[in-house]
Amino acid sequence: MDFDGRKIVVTGGTGALGSATVGALLAQGAACTVPYLHETEAESFPHRGHGRVSLVSCASLAEEAEVERLYGRVPDLWASIHLAGGFAMAPLAGSDKKLLMGQLELNLATAYLCMRAAAAAMTARGAGGRIVNVTARAALEWRSGAGMSAYALSKAALAAATVALAEELAPKGIHVNAVAPSIMDTPANRRAMPKADFAAWPKVEEVAATILFLASPANAVTRGAIVPVYGKS
Repeated sequence: MDFDGRKIVVTGGTGALGSATVGALLAQGAACTVPYLHETEAESFPHRGHGRVSLVSCASLAEEAEVERLYGRVPDLWASIHLAGGFAMAPLAGSDKKLLMGQLELNLATAYLCMRAAAAAMTARGAGGRIVNVTARAALEWRSGAGMSAYALSKAALAAATVALAEELAPKGIHVNAVAPSIMDTPANRRAMPKADFAAWPKVEEVAATILFLASPANAVTRGAIVPVYGKS
């Protein structure tokens, strides 16, 4: 997986999975553009100051103008990896339209707008490219979305968009895929579920390895895939 000199946008790159993904990309020679919302995210980012990392303040990835500005900073874009999103644990009785629309904006609209901007940049470049989204286990196994139906709906919609756009962009040499993690082993998840079997959860480095393959030039034929990355859970 040779990423030497390849330019990649990683949204959600300052999070646990994002930091692991950016680190793996840098180790393979990529140059990464990472948007952030709050200054504290940038300050704590472990790859801050790396010569091939560009941290970009972005008010909202759900705003078209902000997304266009972000991708306008990255000439010769090879890959766009969309890890930004949000989670809401709420049963139907505890949900409302605001919660639903918030999950759709965080998990679907952000990725959709980034896919559109990335596809335009890659098409203009004329050398193909790779797009990778992050859905969730609940997007594939709907019953596992009980108690978090708004989140499951938003991630299932993103999975559908991934497959549809993979078919649309295939003639341009742009492969669109997604990974679908179960609960990942992160400090935040350990704090939220202290009695869980952490060993069964997939590690962020393991999920990042799958993302890297899908985003790499070595991925010559895989498109429209929603790849389960469940670990032992």
